[in-house]
Amino acid sequence: MTIVLDRIPRITTGVGALESLGTLVAGRLGTSGSVLLVADPGLMTLGLIDEARHALTRSGLAVHLFADIRSDPLATQVDAGAAIARRERVGAVVALGGGSALDAGKAIAVVAGSEAPAESYALCAKPFPKTRLLKICVPTTSGTGSETTRTSIVTDAAGNKVWLWGDELKADEVVLDPALTVGLPPALTAATGIDALVHAIEASTNRNAFAANDVFCHEAIRLVTRWLLRALEQPGDLAAREGLQRAATLAGIGIDNAGTAVAHNIGHALASLRPLHHGRAVGVAMLATLPWNVAHDPHGRWAAVAAAMGQAPEAVAVPRAFERLLRACGIEVGLARDGFADVTPEALAAQMARPENTAMRRSNAREIADEDLLAFARTVLAQS
Repeated sequence: MTIVLDRIPRITTGVGALESLGTLVAGRLGTSGSVLLVADPGLMTLGLIDEARHALTRSGLAVHLFADIRSDPLATQVDAGAAIARRERVGAVVALGGGSALDAGKAIAVVAGSEAPAESYALCAKPFPKTRLLKICVPTTSGTGSETTRTSIVTDAAGNKVWLWGDELKADEVVLDPALTVGLPPALTAATGIDALVHAIEASTNRNAFAANDVFCHEAIRLVTRWLLRALEQPGDLAAREGLQRAATLAGIGIDNAGTAVAHNIGHALASLRPLHHGRAVGVAMLATLPWNVAHDPHGRWAAVAAAMGQAPEAVAVPRAFERLLRACGIEVGLARDGFADVTPEALAAQMARPENTAMRRSNAREIADEDLLAFARTVLAQS
């Protein structure tokens, strides 16, 4: 079987790259075009929304702002943004922010071509509309890699995190400006950095992994290992911020080609039960499952991860190295204070077995039995 790398969006990088945003969009729409700026509302106080808006209006573009987005965006919020896009007849969506804003912006650009609600496309239930808008992603965090993936995660009416998937969701342009991530608080810098690391590790070790994609994954692992603590110690270090931003984008390419695995299965299940930052969720999930996973390494993929983390190329080195970095970042491993004290292992295991989490379970290189789900749930909830 021949496996090829899928399309990667055109990427503009560098300090000050945000200034090119208007030129990029106008080059595709023309200077009389209209744009929906989908942005994380928290960026308003940092001035980043105004910077993006000015970059667009300087090129003659009309800008409509939509910032009604929460973490783990609701499908109904996507519907609201799509309604504005249709009403204002915009030609492009610029998504500015972390993974939630990027996921919402991509989804809005795709579902705006029809009146059907976003939730109706969940889990590939039906094809996307044929008419879709130009998509430009401008990440302000370094974790989700949503800027280079064909996936959007939304929360349905029942509170479950479900995915929309398809090449239609992939960005047309990506703008990486490390200066946009300097104001990220330490806790979010840590959680998003761990998210990128988990993406790269899972994409290079699951049953869909392949050598060409490993190039992106292993580089992302090296970059996070090298730069994450530096960015926490020296938040204004642009070299560290650029390294993490590049790692997130490369890891996004990794999961776009190979997907994730059990840590994401557990992470999504946790966040469906209680509010929990995605990066922290997948980090504590990976910590709980690594010893079990690395015990099965017939192709040396876990050994290669160890080498990328700067360790001896032995699978057993990965759990220790990962835990050291996770705890050094200040990630709280215990979940009791986050409302999980009353969540039973059985309840978590049941959530892990739900249809929306099945693909992540199946992609894990080592086969996961039902009793393994319960064992993982017990370990995750007992960690401290």
